[in-house]
Amino acid sequence: MLSFFTSDPAVCIEPGGTARTAPKPLALLPGSFNPLHHGHTTLARVAAARLGTAVHFELSVVNADKPQLPRAEVERRVAQFAAVGPVWLTRAATFVQKADLFPGAAFVLGWDTAVRVIDPKYYGGEHGRDAALRRLTACGSRLVVGGRIDTTGTFRVWDGGLVDEFAALFVPLTEADFRADVSSTDLRRPHNTPAG
Repeated sequence: MLSFFTSDPAVCIEPGGTARTAPKPLALLPGSFNPLHHGHTTLARVAAARLGTAVHFELSVVNADKPQLPRAEVERRVAQFAAVGPVWLTRAATFVQKADLFPGAAFVLGWDTAVRVIDPKYYGGEHGRDAALRRLTACGSRLVVGGRIDTTGTFRVWDGGLVDEFAALFVPLTEADFRADVSSTDLRRPHNTPAG
């Protein structure tokens, strides 16, 4: 992993701990994996069946809203994949950056992330958003969207929400395809146990 922290824009850590930079995968499930859970692995498995190719995982050490992950934290999160599958380490905080690193790849994400991908506020307006989506299309990307429970407790699946120009960019999964009512945020919350 040391080379990743010095020069490589994308490094794959195999389950056995070996690192490589090629070949690049045809599908990735990006996330923070804090912690990795069965929702991630199930979604990857369902998407792999839909796409007809293995789905690797991708952990960006930088996030648009947070500081870079410290090396020890990156190593802790990567260790979760030892019995799961390959995980790619990148510094690609946005899907455009991911598409540039992995041209032609499909990215697997949840409904909540897909909503953010099309939200103009993350791009300085609709013009910036549309330019980013056109870049994803030009890179040959696809976004495979699994359902998630929203803030009201309703399970939501991707139903479009954009003009026809970008419809082909999204590959929606139905509730019958995938449903896992779990989130890393919920798993990090301390659970209160009754006294007794």
